[in-house]
Amino acid sequence: MSQQFCFWRFLASGIITGSLFAVCLGQYDDDWQYEDCKLARGGPPATIVAIDEESRNGTILVDNMLIKGTAGGPDPTIELSLKDNVNYWVLLDPVKQMLFLNSTGRVLDRDPPVNIHSIVVQVQCINKKVGTVIYHEVRIVVRDRNDNSPTFKHESYYATVNELTPVGTTIFTGFSGDNGATDIDDGPNGQIEYVIQYNPEDPTSNDTFEIPLMLTGNVVLRKRLNYEDKTQYFVIIQANDRAQNLNERRTTTTTLTVDVLDGDDLGPMFLPCVLVPNTRDCRPLIYQAAVPELRTPEELNPIIVTPPIQAIDQDRNIQPPSDRPGILYSILVGTPEDYPRFFHMHPRTAELSLLEPVNRDFHQKFDLVIKAEQDNGHPLPAFASLHIEILDENNQSPYFTMSSYQGYILESAPVGATISDSLNLITPLRIIALDKDIEDVPTGGVPTKDPELHLFLNDYTSVFTVTQTGITRYLTLLQPVDREEQQFYTFSITAFDGVQESEPVVVNIRVMDANDNTPTFPEISYNVYVYTDMRPGDSVIQLTAVDADEGSNGEISYEIPVGAQGDFIINKTTGLITIAPGVELIVGRTYALTVQAADNAPPAERRHSICTVYIEVLPPNNQSPPRFPQLMYSLEISEAMRIGAVLLNLQATDREGDPITYAIENGDPQRVFNLSETTGILTLGKALDRESTDRYILIVTASDGRPDGTSTATVNVVVTDVNDNAPVFDPYLPRNLSVVEEEANAFVGQVRATDPDAGINGQVHYSLGNFNNLFRITSNGSIYTAVKLNREVRDYYELIVVATDGAVHPRHSTLTLAIKVLDIDDNSPVFTNSTYTVVIEENLPAGTTFLQIEAKDVDLGANVSYRIRSPEVKHIFALHPFTGELSLLRSLDYEAFPDQEASITFLVEAFDIYGTMPPGIATVTVIVKDMNDYPPVFSKRIYKGMVAPDAVKGTPITTVYAEDADPPGLPASRVRYRVDDVQFPYPASIFDVEEDSGRVITRVNLNEEPTTIFKLVVVAFDDGEPVMSSSTTVKILVLHPGEIPRFTQEEYRPPPVSELATRGTVVGVISAAAINQSIVYSIVSGNEEAKFGINNITGVIYVNAPLDYETRTSYVLRVQADSLEVVLANLRVPSKSNTAKVYIEVQDENDHPPVFQKKFYIGGVSEDARMFASVLRVKATDKDTGNYSAMAYRLIIPPIKEGKEGFVVETYTGLIKTAMLFHNMRRSYFKFQVIATDDYGKGLSGKADVLVSVVNQLDMQVIVSNVPPTLVEKKIEDLTEILDRYVQEQIPGAKVVVESIGARRHGDAFSLEDYTKCDLTVYAIDPQTNRAIDRNELFKFLDGKLLDINKDFQPHYGEGGRILEIRTPEAVTSIKKRGESLGYTEGALLALAFIIILCCIPAILVVLVSYRQRQAECTKTARIKSALPAAKPAAPAPAPTAAPPPPPPPPGAHLYEELGDSTMYEMPQYGSRRRLLPPAGQEEYGEVVGEVEEEYEEEEEKPKKIKPKVEIREPSEEEEVVVTIEKPPAAEPTYTSWKKARIFPMIFKKVRGLADRRGISDLEGEEWQRRLEEEDKDYLKLTLDQEEATESTVESEEESSSDYTEYSEEESEFSESETTEEESESGTPSEEEESSTPESEESESTESEGEKARKNIVLARRRPVVEELQDIKGRKEKPPEEPEEPTVEEAAEEHTEEEESELAAAEESADLEAQDVLEEGSAESASVEGGIESEEESEVGSNSSSSESQTGGPWGFQVPGYDRGKSANQKKSPGVNPEGYNTAL
Repeated sequence: MSQQFCFWRFLASGIITGSLFAVCLGQYDDDWQYEDCKLARGGPPATIVAIDEESRNGTILVDNMLIKGTAGGPDPTIELSLKDNVNYWVLLDPVKQMLFLNSTGRVLDRDPPVNIHSIVVQVQCINKKVGTVIYHEVRIVVRDRNDNSPTFKHESYYATVNELTPVGTTIFTGFSGDNGATDIDDGPNGQIEYVIQYNPEDPTSNDTFEIPLMLTGNVVLRKRLNYEDKTQYFVIIQANDRAQNLNERRTTTTTLTVDVLDGDDLGPMFLPCVLVPNTRDCRPLIYQAAVPELRTPEELNPIIVTPPIQAIDQDRNIQPPSDRPGILYSILVGTPEDYPRFFHMHPRTAELSLLEPVNRDFHQKFDLVIKAEQDNGHPLPAFASLHIEILDENNQSPYFTMSSYQGYILESAPVGATISDSLNLITPLRIIALDKDIEDVPTGGVPTKDPELHLFLNDYTSVFTVTQTGITRYLTLLQPVDREEQQFYTFSITAFDGVQESEPVVVNIRVMDANDNTPTFPEISYNVYVYTDMRPGDSVIQLTAVDADEGSNGEISYEIPVGAQGDFIINKTTGLITIAPGVELIVGRTYALTVQAADNAPPAERRHSICTVYIEVLPPNNQSPPRFPQLMYSLEISEAMRIGAVLLNLQATDREGDPITYAIENGDPQRVFNLSETTGILTLGKALDRESTDRYILIVTASDGRPDGTSTATVNVVVTDVNDNAPVFDPYLPRNLSVVEEEANAFVGQVRATDPDAGINGQVHYSLGNFNNLFRITSNGSIYTAVKLNREVRDYYELIVVATDGAVHPRHSTLTLAIKVLDIDDNSPVFTNSTYTVVIEENLPAGTTFLQIEAKDVDLGANVSYRIRSPEVKHIFALHPFTGELSLLRSLDYEAFPDQEASITFLVEAFDIYGTMPPGIATVTVIVKDMNDYPPVFSKRIYKGMVAPDAVKGTPITTVYAEDADPPGLPASRVRYRVDDVQFPYPASIFDVEEDSGRVITRVNLNEEPTTIFKLVVVAFDDGEPVMSSSTTVKILVLHPGEIPRFTQEEYRPPPVSELATRGTVVGVISAAAINQSIVYSIVSGNEEAKFGINNITGVIYVNAPLDYETRTSYVLRVQADSLEVVLANLRVPSKSNTAKVYIEVQDENDHPPVFQKKFYIGGVSEDARMFASVLRVKATDKDTGNYSAMAYRLIIPPIKEGKEGFVVETYTGLIKTAMLFHNMRRSYFKFQVIATDDYGKGLSGKADVLVSVVNQLDMQVIVSNVPPTLVEKKIEDLTEILDRYVQEQIPGAKVVVESIGARRHGDAFSLEDYTKCDLTVYAIDPQTNRAIDRNELFKFLDGKLLDINKDFQPHYGEGGRILEIRTPEAVTSIKKRGESLGYTEGALLALAFIIILCCIPAILVVLVSYRQRQAECTKTARIKSALPAAKPAAPAPAPTAAPPPPPPPPGAHLYEELGDSTMYEMPQYGSRRRLLPPAGQEEYGEVVGEVEEEYEEEEEKPKKIKPKVEIREPSEEEEVVVTIEKPPAAEPTYTSWKKARIFPMIFKKVRGLADRRGISDLEGEEWQRRLEEEDKDYLKLTLDQEEATESTVESEEESSSDYTEYSEEESEFSESETTEEESESGTPSEEEESSTPESEESESTESEGEKARKNIVLARRRPVVEELQDIKGRKEKPPEEPEEPTVEEAAEEHTEEEESELAAAEESADLEAQDVLEEGSAESASVEGGIESEEESEVGSNSSSSESQTGGPWGFQVPGYDRGKSANQKKSPGVNPEGYNTAL
């Protein structure tokens, strides 16, 4: 029943509620119908979207217009359409309210010519309910895409630049305006930058030019140009847009052709120029000239110089040609010193002229230095030497010192060997020819001058040659010689001095033998028969070998090496083979004897040959014929051998001893030879003639009278030639020849001679008996000219041709040829003088002849004519074409010439009418002489003056002046003055006039009567010719003494006047007195700058113009007082009494403020700089003097931190020093001002800005030099300026700072020092970034310019000083090595730890099982605890004080991070540079400015399941600290797990704040401990504000990756596995998962008051709270110190992985079981007493605690590890570790 009642009651309520809802909804619908077509969004009414140009068709422009209402469906409320849709670029989907791009068949292009920058359409919305229309504007902005490349207006550009253009000059501005590159894109995509690219075809172009301002494209010269090296550059210039994405930038290039113009940077050079290798310098040039003695200038001028003197300007292409300078020649110096008496050089043509004859007895030679320089004053002249030899009159023929010469040469000598004068071939053959015209050498004397003779050989010119220079000449070999062919060479040598020849001297050369021939036998083998009845010693055969060599080389020794078998022997010398002693021959036996013939040369050179003798033994033969020793004889005899001479002994032997008869059987029909019938001696019967018969073959017989007793032998007789015939010339060849002049190597004619002798005796050689230097003859007798002949010098030669045969004692014959030199037109007319200078008087009548010129042409038949070459004077002068007379066409007026020297210079020429040579040119200078047309004229006829009666000598009276109408600057216009002492002699004796100024003065001290009038005649005269003058009269009145005022004192010294005195300030007053006279005062001298004025009535001197002490400190004015009468007469009467001096001193004032030497100082300070270390020195100067220039310096530095100033400055020295430490502040900088105040800080001030950047070794480079440190220290300012210049080429305004100067460090760990070398440690500050330039960049800047820097350092380092290297500082190098070594060590330790963990896994498992048994007891304890009553919440405590800053990182932390090893050696986060960032707006004036570099970028952290760790963080001022103390029950301890925990140093602040809130911090002893135990029980709980927890969570997420970099993967996985396992057992999610849910944040915002609005964090402490509070209380009495943070290694040493695993397992189990019990029990008691919250509260609390646990709090610190060493005798609770601290959440 009750259920039905409830049902109906609920149904009625529902109906009523529905009705009310329908009514309200209907009313709402009536209002809503007007809302259609309106925008459902806030903000501006127009919809503005952006789209990239060239977007594809259909691109969504607006995905939803957000217009209220429905345009589709069965019941649409609105209707949408597009209006103003120009060109239909937009499509509308009315249902989805989407806008699309319509670019079908076209492209949306923002660039020209389309130029669509934006599209504006109206979306029309019609409200169908009420009919209203609303327009919604949609503005589509077309964004530019970088789709166009820059384009240059021209394909190429051109520029010209002179090679003298200084570096830094802008040489091309052709890209300005629209002439450069353009880009039709918009914004940065359309902005153009110009850069120069490397041109591989012109590699030097990008180094020579640069574009410093890339936006303008102006090309600036970077290196000096040199036209002689390179005349054209092809510079590739790239234009690129400035798209923000560098990879999207578009570029285009063009070529700038730079033509280098030749500039006047080189001086002249003499020709011919032989360059020194690898330079442009010419080798020293010596011109030669010879001048015969006692010849007149008319005979020799111009002197011929070899080669002709000529110099040209090395700058050959200066444009325009009119700017090319001319060359001026002169003789600079010379020896002997009186050379100007004899020689003159024309300044324009370099023609050398003789001024007077030279006597060789006094001057034998002249050595002159000639100079060629440009006529525009160029400072680089060229120099050459000119050697002039004074020739003796050539009346002596050359002669040889010896009548003949004997020489020796080895036949094996190489080509070029020198002929020796002895058989030992040690010393060369010396041939000396002298000329007495050059030097008369006495007998036995030593010549000292080279006669420069030409020596030529009359024969064997192809075999030998003689050296052509020097006093001593030598014969050398031209081709190899062979003694066997010709042993002796005889020829003659003739010396020629150019005019006369010497008598020929005979030279005999003997060819010494060399062992170059081998002994040879006539036959290869011989056959011999021997008989058994032959006795030992009988001859078998006579062998003869022939060797053509001489001496021991031709002596032959014989031997039988093999085959004799001891039966035969051979005579070593004769070659006769005989039967050996004691040998009996056996019939039928045969022998083959090998016979060797060797010469007796040294063993190393010895030669030999062999032959074979075959011997057969026969029976006895008693009827054998006679036997010749040889079967063949060879004989050479001379055809000159006498009749009857014995030629050969042909004696034969007969065994039987029968008489032998000899006869010539054949070969001598003319019976030239006789053979004795009985003795066999061959003799010559008739005279021989080789020319008729040169060989005989005689058959000789020897017979013993029996028919078969005849034997024969052959004798070959060769008749050798004897030179008994001389060569004979062909008589039919012509002997009268001719040759054209000026043609070298011209054929003259040919001769031919024959010689009937044989061999070399019949070989004909041709030579010339004279004129060997002019002609030459070939081996076939052809004669040619050796040089160009000059008919004008000599037109006829009688040439002697000598024909010589080749015999040792040659025969020769001569032939004389007549040679005529034919003339050609090869000479231009030559004027007798190259320059004519004539002086004529002005006003000569027309037609006057004033000069006659003459020119001669040495060619035959020349007809010389004259004419004026310069057209500008043809109307002034006339030149007769045949006589050369020069006359005037009109009269000349000196005053009509504009120049001071009235002269006309023009050219005349002489030419051959029928010739082809260019005309001869001469210069004529006509000087018009001024004839003094006008006399001086005085400006007045009478001058007046006054003088005091006692005027001293030199007193000025008046000044006369006269002018002369003659042209100024000439003697005729110079006016001088003198006194005429004829008319008035007495006045002329007491008065005088200054010659140049015309001032009339007293000549003596006057003592004249007053009122006397003197007349003085002054004459003005000029210096013209003739002298003209005029005169004037000066009347001088002697005044009465009473009429002359008298000053009261001679000197006035008024007080000093301030330099700041205004105009009109009175300086002083002068006064003078006179009788009945009005006095007029004036300043007569010392006031040239008009600084002072004087009142001419009162004598008051005042300031007339501003004074400046710094310009002038004092003035001396000379004042004069005159009577009014004298002044009115415009005269002055100076005397002793009416003049005085006024000494005015200017007083200095402080009117100039101090001025610093620099407006901006840049310096640096190292991180490890000590307090009051010097940073830099500033200096200001003041133009004032004294105290006004004494500076006092001070700094304006806003507070940095904690009231520190950062820097201080020495007041009077300007030395800025540090006032704080800069640890871990690298990359920070400080900006402040320095003020300089003069007058020791009491006067005017000036200021400058100072930038100091903090650096360390990572920013530095060490410059190693090979000079001592002391030298570098002396020159450091100059060296730093040089380094600044090179760094500023890359970074404008950068400053190089010197860190240290010391000895060079080297060796292992840089432990050795070398004080002969220097280490200069520097770094550079970039004023743009205010920080140090990267050391690698600094290395590139300096190392790339090392050669140039060394060149600039050279003047300061001295010779040999240079930079050896630029290296990294030793600190950086050592840290790198340490990092590498630590890397290896750490890897090894990790491997070892992994092995240990694997070995300990079984033990860990055993421990886990044992702890499971004890978990039950822990669970029971937790259940009991949950049943206990809740403790009282603690009262809120005051906000804690600010925590001290985190401690600095260990030394070297930033060094490791900078080197890229931050992962391996991670430093604490609070020491990183990220923590140095100050609040916004405090980056300058002392605030530390840090930066986050790339190596500190955080990587995205992967989500990991990490067991929550108990962590703390510093509470904010709004947080409350709740402290609850509870006595723990006895139970087994539960340990927390550790993962390389970090200590949070701020915990001391928290505990101190806790004690302060309880009011027990001031109690003594253990009282405050007891109080704390009673009130707060067991553990300490800090409740954080909700907003603080949220900020902490955000921060922890940002820093999670950097805070957990120390965790290894093994540890993370191990922690995850434990958590997962325990969660699965307990059946509850982990706290980490709960805290990560988004509901936690929502619950925080909806929690009620009290504990629901707070989050609790239970702190786990490593030592009891009581002990910690005692420690904190004790520290209140001492200054707070930063707690030291235990390193990760110390934490790892305290706990092994095994212990951590055990503790983690026990803690997890105890916590989870306790949570289960509390859920079943009272929620209130669990939340208050046990610290376990309800599910909703757990989500809130875990959100904060888990975020803190993941990151270690906002500071990155975690709870330190468990320490077993402190667990003894302490109470333990279920959530307490062995140290007595609660670890349970």
